[in-house]
Amino acid sequence: MSLCPTDEAEVVAIVTEARGSGAQLAIRGGGTRGLAGPGTVVETTGLTGITLYEPAEMVISARAGTPVAEVQRRLAEKGQMLAFDPMDHRTLLGRSGTPTIGAVAACNISGSRRVSAGAARDHLIGVRFVNGRGEIIKSGGRVMKNVTGLDLVKLSAGAHGTLGILTEVTFKVLPVPQTRMTLCLEGLTPETALDAMTEAMATPFEVSAAACLPGKDGPSQTLMRLEGFADSCRYRFERLADHLGTFGSAGEIAAGEDAGLWTSIRDAHAFAGTEYEHVLRVHVSPSRAHEIVSLAQGKDLAFTIDWAGGLIWLGVPAGVDIENIRERIVQGGGHLIHVRGAIEARSPPAGAAVRALGQRIKQAFDPEGIFNPGLLAGHI
Repeated sequence: MSLCPTDEAEVVAIVTEARGSGAQLAIRGGGTRGLAGPGTVVETTGLTGITLYEPAEMVISARAGTPVAEVQRRLAEKGQMLAFDPMDHRTLLGRSGTPTIGAVAACNISGSRRVSAGAARDHLIGVRFVNGRGEIIKSGGRVMKNVTGLDLVKLSAGAHGTLGILTEVTFKVLPVPQTRMTLCLEGLTPETALDAMTEAMATPFEVSAAACLPGKDGPSQTLMRLEGFADSCRYRFERLADHLGTFGSAGEIAAGEDAGLWTSIRDAHAFAGTEYEHVLRVHVSPSRAHEIVSLAQGKDLAFTIDWAGGLIWLGVPAGVDIENIRERIVQGGGHLIHVRGAIEARSPPAGAAVRALGQRIKQAFDPEGIFNPGLLAGHI
């Protein structure tokens, strides 16, 4: 059974009824990720429409079920974009749903530009949601400002629908860059690639994305993307190539090819299909990325590196001890999300202090545990 409310009043009615009957609700957007707890499915795809767009102020608001593609089309008409370039999970997970803007906020979904522009959370400036008491909560607005007290906007981002059902979100947007160029260093080892990306990010040349694709059928590619005005991009590209000369001769990915390449990196296309039983997304400090890469090489796991080392994708084939892999990742300073594969927990067990904090927050917003119970570690 699934419910698809078409306005906020219907969401309130669904929550109120669930609270009275002791039912649980599995909250989901367009169904592209398959993430939802047990209970009656509540789809937000009926909550559609852009409610506010002010290009001069670079602000857009939309109901939670509005397709991301619709938001992007509207922004593109005015030469603007979502700065964090949200990932599309459909190819990776083999799903055919429609990514929604509310799910982008709820799951804090970000792409390769995360390393320079920040995450979805950093651009989310307003939310409306219905909490576990059936109350409509509004937080934030149309401008970015400092927050005193509990920041409900940032708290909602990444909560995966465990604290309430988002009904509307507001994002700050940015102009589309005039030009994009991609510098490529071929044949580097993963360890050297991490050093090269760290070096590049420390320069004043404003690298907007940095990734490494280990060679499978050819030499590895270590990629740095630069964006902005054409003359600026060319100058920064040349200076960066000179600066990284000790790592090898830098080439340029043709403009007609780099868009598809960065989409493939962002959406983890290398791990689509059935070759890997488990796909793990590992967030780690770039200074400790070497440990995760060494683990992958030691266990003969497939991997790619994004966010200049801050994000590592791992493909784990059948027969590998997945629990040992998870434990080693945590020991190596990584926070992992189990994106694909049959396993009870989607994220590693939280420490006692984090678990206690999560339970207090959950109790405050959803005292009866209606929303997506057990989806995140530390939540009741």
